[in-house]
Amino acid sequence: MIKKILIAFFCVTAHGLFAQNGTISPYSYFGIGDHRDNGSVDNQMMGGISMYGDSIHVNLSNPAAYSKLRLTAYTAGLSHKEYRLKNWTEEQNTSVTNLDYLSIGFPLARNVGFGFGLMPYSSVGYSLNSSSENSQDQEVVNFFTGEGGLNRLYASIGFEPIKNLSLGVTANFNFGTLEYERIQSVEGVQFGTLDNRESKINGYDFKYALNYTPTIKDKYTLYTSVLVNTQGNLVSKNTQTLGSFSLSSGSNIEVVDVNLDASNLRNTELKIPTRTTVGLGFGEDKKWFLGAEYSFQQMSDFDNTFLGLDNVTYNDASTYAFGGYWVPDYRSLSGYFKRVTYRAGLRYDVSGMTVNNKEINNFGITFGLGLPVGANFSNLNVGFELGRRGTTDQNLIEESYFKINVGLSLNDRWFQQRKIN
Repeated sequence: MIKKILIAFFCVTAHGLFAQNGTISPYSYFGIGDHRDNGSVDNQMMGGISMYGDSIHVNLSNPAAYSKLRLTAYTAGLSHKEYRLKNWTEEQNTSVTNLDYLSIGFPLARNVGFGFGLMPYSSVGYSLNSSSENSQDQEVVNFFTGEGGLNRLYASIGFEPIKNLSLGVTANFNFGTLEYERIQSVEGVQFGTLDNRESKINGYDFKYALNYTPTIKDKYTLYTSVLVNTQGNLVSKNTQTLGSFSLSSGSNIEVVDVNLDASNLRNTELKIPTRTTVGLGFGEDKKWFLGAEYSFQQMSDFDNTFLGLDNVTYNDASTYAFGGYWVPDYRSLSGYFKRVTYRAGLRYDVSGMTVNNKEINNFGITFGLGLPVGANFSNLNVGFELGRRGTTDQNLIEESYFKINVGLSLNDRWFQQRKIN
């Protein structure tokens, strides 16, 4: 019964995942939007490190970890994010709630695991305005809005060909629509102008992983990991309309389709550069773990020619992540909180994006709890993140945020042979 309920839930809620507006960050105006966290809650709460895998959790970031699965795991994640956006003159509070992932992972054979699922890849969601004066001392007001995003359908397989060495690969299909609108009005002029742009995007990328986890002194484990997410080759089919409208009634006066074929912008390519992650950790199985990861990406190769923005440049990106967990006594029968997993971490993201000559970076502190639920090692993972992104310099916006994550991981046995005594 649990299989039927969860598969039905998977299908019904997929529509909500595709339709959601996943961010309200002004920085989603650039590139292909905000890149979303692609790890499960238990990994996110350890600073986002991806090297650790076990027998009951789906690791969305590291396909090699599927080789550790011993039970079928159904997992879903939700998040709620509170923002405080400010510049030099004003401050605004807002929030957004999202469905973050739906996934199933299960063992195919001894030391071989497979999984598939849905998750957002990037999100666009902003509403901005700016004002200035033209050469005739008239006030010019621009309104910018955007919505949409890319979603990711993935399938992963991991196996352990020799003891302590695991290999894995993930195939990702990315797809979605990004919509941008700019409205301009000039003081004393009864008509405004509008510029609507839309990009329908799809494309593939792959992730390869290698984990080496030797045992030391029959008690401790050394964790080493290398992940390579290959270049994402995305194809964008673009449309653009320009027009004018009445400021008093809001009705369109004239709207025309732009001939993008003449400028070779009808179909463009978006190349998301290869991202490489290396990790090192140490711990005692089912008791504690500490790890660190470093990721780098040559974002200087990225460009979105269709948007044609002149106040943004891209440089090489990198991420530093640290985190771990502690379980007092996972076998305890007398004390529930002794079986709780306590997680914490921190991360620093150098995004590679420079706006108005200022780097837009992110720093976050994470912590959370893994709460046992019922039988079969099912668990509820609750996490929190405090962070800050951007700057108020150069007329930019600083984001301070508080994020709450909830992830449910339900475990079951598939392909179990029944025995009759």
